[in-house]
Amino acid sequence: MSSADGKRHVLVRTLAYLKPYWGLLVVSALCSMVVGAMDGAFAYLVAPVLKKIFAGKDTGIFLLVPIGVVALFVVRGSCRYAYDVTIKLAGQKAVQDIRNDFYRYTIQQDMAFYNIQTTGDLMSRMTNDITTMQEGMGQVVTGLFRDLISLFALLGVIFYRNWQLAMICFIVFPLTIYPAQLIGKKIKNAARRSLDVMGGLGTTIQETFSGIKVIKAFGLENRSITNFIEVNENYLKQFQRFIKYSSLATPVTEMVISVGVAAVIYFGGSQVLSGRMSPSELFSFITAMIMLFTPVKKLQGSYNVIQRSAGAAERIFQTMDAQRHILDPIDGIVIERATGRIEFRHMSFSYGDEPILNDISLNICPGQMVALVGPSGSGKTTLAALLMRFYDVQEGEVLLDGYDLRQLRISSLNRQFALVDQETTLFNDTIANNIRYGKADATDQEVLTAAKAAFAHDFIMELPEGYATRIGDRGTRLSGGQRQRLCIARALLKDAPILILDEATSALDTESEKMVQQALNNLMQNRTTIVIAHRLSTVIHADVIVVLEKGRIVELGSHADLVEGSGLYSRLHGLQFCDQPEPDKDSEPQVEEVVCDRHYRS
Repeated sequence: MSSADGKRHVLVRTLAYLKPYWGLLVVSALCSMVVGAMDGAFAYLVAPVLKKIFAGKDTGIFLLVPIGVVALFVVRGSCRYAYDVTIKLAGQKAVQDIRNDFYRYTIQQDMAFYNIQTTGDLMSRMTNDITTMQEGMGQVVTGLFRDLISLFALLGVIFYRNWQLAMICFIVFPLTIYPAQLIGKKIKNAARRSLDVMGGLGTTIQETFSGIKVIKAFGLENRSITNFIEVNENYLKQFQRFIKYSSLATPVTEMVISVGVAAVIYFGGSQVLSGRMSPSELFSFITAMIMLFTPVKKLQGSYNVIQRSAGAAERIFQTMDAQRHILDPIDGIVIERATGRIEFRHMSFSYGDEPILNDISLNICPGQMVALVGPSGSGKTTLAALLMRFYDVQEGEVLLDGYDLRQLRISSLNRQFALVDQETTLFNDTIANNIRYGKADATDQEVLTAAKAAFAHDFIMELPEGYATRIGDRGTRLSGGQRQRLCIARALLKDAPILILDEATSALDTESEKMVQQALNNLMQNRTTIVIAHRLSTVIHADVIVVLEKGRIVELGSHADLVEGSGLYSRLHGLQFCDQPEPDKDSEPQVEEVVCDRHYRS
């Protein structure tokens, strides 16, 4: 697509958001026609009014002129008010639709999209870029109606008064188009670059506040301040270019127009002296010409704002047009409640050129507890992500109840899983609503039951407002263990047939972990459970333990079988439990992690 076609596409796509509000646009257009016509009428009436005054034949004109001026501007002001209200309302509604669509398209993107897109940049596009678009739609589009109509009305007056002098204006004004286009293009590029840098600034802010604990712990405040100042300085440098070009537009236009003004004064004055034109007609012409400068300069400014808005619109539509790979199949299969039979068939997956999993084959029976263990980076979490179809495999298949995941409706697939992640994700809402994220229509009693099962009820009741307590951004008012138990309560409430626990008890103390483990043991009944763990003490009761290393399954079996072998699992077990008595498989799992001295010496 050429540059011109790209600009036209962005403009047409932006204006398409105004289409649903055509009624407001019609009202605004009619009112703007009246405003523009009033400008032309005012310039036209100057000549006959002055002629009568100077002739001295109609003294009543002195009474009519003030009344007429007031009446003219009352009508003009009323129409302008109606025009501004309707067009700005239409623009605001259109921007609201753009913001809703941007949020919708973004939140429906694949997980791969979020691997490469920073949160700060998305926030910048949602706020700064759309606000810039709003400036274009709420002010520029509105001004185009009024200023174009004023321009044509005033052009009509000056051509009617003296077409020879009007030709001078007609020649001069087009001369402003080329510099306007040149400057407008530079404004657009400068605006886009400044918005790109603003996205980096947003990322810096987001990372700073989300990682404030680490910054404080390591005494990195000054380093963070220096980094922010550098990024902010870069933004200023980019924005200075926008200021320079946008400030240049009006002076250049006025300098070109001044040539036309000088020519009109010279030739118009010559015609008055020769008797070919009356002074009142020249004054009317000059009045119309001076009034003509206003819409011309406003249109010049509107063009510059359009260019800036187009730069922001390109970034917005670029994000909205990002290709999705995880899509609902045509005539997708719907499963109400899966039995929990899972199969990986010769499955391989990579992030770009980085291989993560290679030729994985695994059968999981309904109701089994399957543990995924192995060193960091071995692919455990990725395997669970593929099961929930956060990504699609490059080779092989992942099957649920005999269906390839790519055959299932995404909404149907999502109902089959409950996730408790190692990163506790809570929202700035009440405790009850955070638990209710697992089931939107859950009753208060169901929320209460889930909280009790997760051993969260007691600490919830100690909070000032109980279940109605708002927990702050990311649950900062709660301890790590409390946040984790709320996430477990949320998973309990969902009551899905497949449970995925990704280091679900990693943030709990010994007593809390024991209570939650009991709750999880009850939850696992008649459910397929995938447990991802580094702490082997939490998986010794698993029906099957899958040992992963470098993206491959290197061992498979029960705890008793694997610990007696000489493979990776046995070595990991030795590191965690050396010189400690072997946990009794029939007893409660030991939750304390012991690292032997020789591990530190090695």
